[in-house]
Amino acid sequence: MEKNTKKELLRTIKYTCIAASAGVIQIGSYTLFYELLRWNAWFSYLISLILSVLWNFTLNRKYTFKSTANYPKAMFKVFLYYLVFTPLSTLWTKYFTENLAWNNYIVEVATILINFVTEFCYQRFYVFKDQLDTNTDRDVKKV
Repeated sequence: MEKNTKKELLRTIKYTCIAASAGVIQIGSYTLFYELLRWNAWFSYLISLILSVLWNFTLNRKYTFKSTANYPKAMFKVFLYYLVFTPLSTLWTKYFTENLAWNNYIVEVATILINFVTEFCYQRFYVFKDQLDTNTDRDVKKV
């Protein structure tokens, strides 16, 4: 296997593992807000999404994309992604759960999967495109 292919495969695996942990945070917090606190589905989704985004971005920047990209600038780029994704996904969550009476967790998991694919592509090819693998072991130890 070519070196770059191997590197990108490893990057994808790392992203998948970190995204899965963010998914656990999202589902866990969604369950807490929806089942225990009895918030409505769309608001529970919105808050749980914010929590998972913060987790996902921070870990992927450091471990998956190994980037020294300016944190506020990179986070702003991710914010732009979520400026589009969040209203759309909140609206479709509200529509599917309240209007069509779909199971909340089916909608939540489907949304997480859509987010997983689109955000990976967005971060890999836009946010960290020119800043991939720019941190060194020395940089990581300083943090």
